[in-house]
Amino acid sequence: MNKPTVKGQGEKHFDEVVSIRRHFHQNPELSGEEAETSKKVQEKLTEYGIPYKTGYAEHGVLGVIEGGRPGPTVALRADMDALPIHEENDHPYISKVPGKMHACGHDAHTAMLLGTGKILNSMKDELPGKVLLVFQPSEEITPIGGAQPMMEDGVFDEHEPDMIFAQHVWPDLPVGQIGCVPGPIMGASDRFKIVINGAGGHASMPHQTVDAIIVANNVISSLQTIVSRNVDPVDSAVLTVGRIDGGSRYNVIASKVTIEGTIRTYKPETKEMVKRRFHTIVNGVAESMEASASIEYYDGYPATVNHAEWAEHVTDTAKEMYGDSAAPEVNPVLGGEDFSRFLLKYPGAYFWLGTALPGVEKQKPLHDPQFKIDERAIVYGTEMMAQVAVNALFKGAGKNE
Repeated sequence: MNKPTVKGQGEKHFDEVVSIRRHFHQNPELSGEEAETSKKVQEKLTEYGIPYKTGYAEHGVLGVIEGGRPGPTVALRADMDALPIHEENDHPYISKVPGKMHACGHDAHTAMLLGTGKILNSMKDELPGKVLLVFQPSEEITPIGGAQPMMEDGVFDEHEPDMIFAQHVWPDLPVGQIGCVPGPIMGASDRFKIVINGAGGHASMPHQTVDAIIVANNVISSLQTIVSRNVDPVDSAVLTVGRIDGGSRYNVIASKVTIEGTIRTYKPETKEMVKRRFHTIVNGVAESMEASASIEYYDGYPATVNHAEWAEHVTDTAKEMYGDSAAPEVNPVLGGEDFSRFLLKYPGAYFWLGTALPGVEKQKPLHDPQFKIDERAIVYGTEMMAQVAVNALFKGAGKNE
């Protein structure tokens, strides 16, 4: 049986997928709240004649496309949740919900996976094996996420994937390009909260106090030495303090300061070393200045590590569809991704879909209130997910013949 190609199908279904994406964009739901998004996904799967089951991690949905002959099982995943960000765009389909926005492209991911499902279901008789359409809630709610809860709820108990793939819109790449690398592509993302407890008092009598702001300043400065002096220069790590809260009045020395931030790494051994040094420095600096520190440390998503065979599979598929220039060399980043937990259990790959706006020198990044995508990318994203699945099925079926 000849392997079907999906090139051209993205254009055929473009208007429909864009319409679905805009619906999701106008009606964003935060992590754990994706009831209406899930309902819309179910409505479209029903319309397309794709059977599904629900209730995984509360709002998760699993669509199942049965091929016309035996073969492997490939899973395709899209995340559904939005962010607590107030949209500042001016296009006609901005969020209708104040303080909530699809600023990370999950609206496009979900819409494209529905389009992919429609394409694959139309050619299911030609496919060897099964395609699982995994619509995941709660990707943004680290460290819990939605991937692990979906697996714990049995999303793959009846149909277990032999390989799994996901994509993410990427404003650093132009439309028509796909970014994928073997090994780590996204980082481990831990969070921390430090509360420095000193002794407050009048600003004119600092000798009677333990100034929590001064202690916090020294803690923050000392933490920066972990990356510069403890991490191997050829390795990668980031320690960022993103929030400080302390003090009540200009002439009052603060008794308490709260510090919050994140630690990003690729290698497990680097993560553990940075975590150990973090605790040592925070407690040591606080104690040396006669203050105390309480630490809440949250082990977040592990690094997203692509399996070499399937990363190459994605790159080869992009070149097959759109030419060699469609798969440029890219470098991994230290952003976190819940898809990492699927890759800990199943082989597969995660890739970036170029969505840069044409003619815009400085693209707005993910999670920005003015984040936008060039919707022409939807053609490529829909086709890529479909062809990646088709090629994986035929590759797996060939191995078993």
